[in-house]
Amino acid sequence: MARTVLVVTALEDVTADWVVAALNERGVPVVRVDPADIGPRLSFAFRIGSGESAWSGPLRTESREVDLREIQAVYYRRPTPYRNRFARFPRQQRRFAAAEARHGLDGALHSLRSARYVNHPAAVARAEFKPGQLQQFAELGLQVPATLVTNDVVAASEFGLAHLSVVCKTFRGLPPGEDGRAGAIWTQRVHREDFDDSLSVTAHLFQAEVPKGGDVRVTVVGRRVFAQRITDPRGAVDWRCGDWDDLVHTPIAVPSVVETALHGYLAASGLVFGCFDFALTGEGSSPDDWWAIECNPNGQWGWLPDAPAITEAFADILSMEGTSSSS
Repeated sequence: MARTVLVVTALEDVTADWVVAALNERGVPVVRVDPADIGPRLSFAFRIGSGESAWSGPLRTESREVDLREIQAVYYRRPTPYRNRFARFPRQQRRFAAAEARHGLDGALHSLRSARYVNHPAAVARAEFKPGQLQQFAELGLQVPATLVTNDVVAASEFGLAHLSVVCKTFRGLPPGEDGRAGAIWTQRVHREDFDDSLSVTAHLFQAEVPKGGDVRVTVVGRRVFAQRITDPRGAVDWRCGDWDDLVHTPIAVPSVVETALHGYLAASGLVFGCFDFALTGEGSSPDDWWAIECNPNGQWGWLPDAPAITEAFADILSMEGTSSSS
């Protein structure tokens, strides 16, 4: 029986394109699917029982077909939300159809016990909470900035008094507006006089600003580690808010104790892959220079100079026989 890699993502996904191309070059069978295509362009018939203890049956796109038993690995990227697929339906029908698709189609695709997930969506969902990330970083011995999660204006003001400089960041990205266009809220400095009773409306994340000289993006795929120091000539608090063409990327060695902590974090989180962000206060040779900021369990890496090597690392791990990284 052929051993196939299932790539779950939207049609327009350059990062996935590269990984699919690398797998094709190795002669690895690949089926790419966007679950939101459910309908004439995507059909399935999954079965269990009658002596079978695992799901089987065909998953069919317009150009490919695979039996669930043939799937050895799942590269779970960024599929289109079901709400987009059913947007033309009345509200109740839209919500019902999306929930049924998620629990039926996704429920089966998330239950492939013999497949290696990179990463399993349930593990990604658990690992996206920044308070949990920071706590795990600290437990693993990584330095984290003094952090306050609050909706209390007094607590926020006291935190502002206790630290020389404070930044505010969001827990999640800004969702699309009514026009469907997404925006962004960058990490920014805040001051005590900025705080008022409106702070009580929702949760806020405040951190003591790290006096950094640069940032580091560490991409971990299995046991392979890729690290780039990122320097913004403008010295911006958040390097993402400017022109990415102006950023300076330099390979950097990750101290062994930091690398060990990153592997420990992924293992504890049931992840195979993660993009870690650090603030760097020195040259990077000492672990004391490294301040852990966050981990994106489904982060982008195609813009990095070492993207070709990262692509091969993904192809390596998806080509290997493995077991599910999470359930």
